[in-house]
Amino acid sequence: MNNLKSFGSDNNAPVHEAVLRAMTDANTGDAIAYGDDVYTAAAEDKFRELFGRDAKTWFVFNGTGANVSAVAHLLRPYHAIISSDQSHMHHDECGAPEKFSGCKLHVLPSTNGKIAADQVRPLLHSVGFQHHNQPKVVSITQATELGNVYTPEEIRAIADFVHANNMYLHVDGARIANAAACLNISMQEMITDTGVDVLSFGGTKNGIMLGEAVVFLRKELSIGFEYTRKQSMQLASKMRYISAQFNALLTNNLWLENARHANNMAKLLEKKIIEIPEVAITQPVQINAIFATMPAEAIPKLMKKFFFYVWNEERNEVRWMTSFNTTEKDIEEFIAALKDSLKTYSSAL
Repeated sequence: MNNLKSFGSDNNAPVHEAVLRAMTDANTGDAIAYGDDVYTAAAEDKFRELFGRDAKTWFVFNGTGANVSAVAHLLRPYHAIISSDQSHMHHDECGAPEKFSGCKLHVLPSTNGKIAADQVRPLLHSVGFQHHNQPKVVSITQATELGNVYTPEEIRAIADFVHANNMYLHVDGARIANAAACLNISMQEMITDTGVDVLSFGGTKNGIMLGEAVVFLRKELSIGFEYTRKQSMQLASKMRYISAQFNALLTNNLWLENARHANNMAKLLEKKIIEIPEVAITQPVQINAIFATMPAEAIPKLMKKFFFYVWNEERNEVRWMTSFNTTEKDIEEFIAALKDSLKTYSSAL
């Protein structure tokens, strides 16, 4: 595949220079393996600064590992996980949540990736009935797979509901930084103060090479997680290289700076797309993602110049994503290529 400029995913962006430097700086001499090193201790401190002193953080390899180990730790095999029908839990983790937890996954319909407490209520009819799975974890995505952001009030309403019904709230935060940048609030305001129990904190979509974090906001829930992480094959022997990346990302608000830039580039792209009548934006642009429909014939022409994904082939809906390294020049070149593909399409009519 040609090395095209990508608007396909923030996963396609390079590693931030500060993160690479931090990994190089950590590559000096010996360090005790499996997280008993100074880099991991420092990163854990930074997460406590971000989420509060009771936060307990564990580093893992990837997003699927973070989500699966986080929810599996809170579940017994007869329990059930509840999420949106747009979630990674449902669509993009190859059945890993079910395989490793042994639990059923219930999905709730959504047009924007967001779910509400009232949608969960009917599943409570199973509580106490031995023939049915017992609902135990509600998992929401912040920001959602369709680029929408839960407000703190919406998260708190779900948290209050699940806690009143002896359940837990998990947040898939693959793009949690972009959500915080959109809302312009702190992580404590968005996550800790709203009653979230456990969070998968994303790093790879925001400038690091590899690694995510599982953050328990109630430290008693993390008891024994070291064993869950090991059984989930998410324990890194050379942990210092994952931890060093988070040290860099959480220093001087680099995580927030990266996310704000990515979001701002998406807003710039949105502003220019709105002026093109053949393209219709299908979701509110709140983070670094734009969903839009365009003429089918123009899509492959544009793909020859820029990489991106067709999100829904039946609707000719595409997804364009910006990242921390997207520039205004990239946006201008993309818009020029988009207009050119549409011009070619129009002349063929």
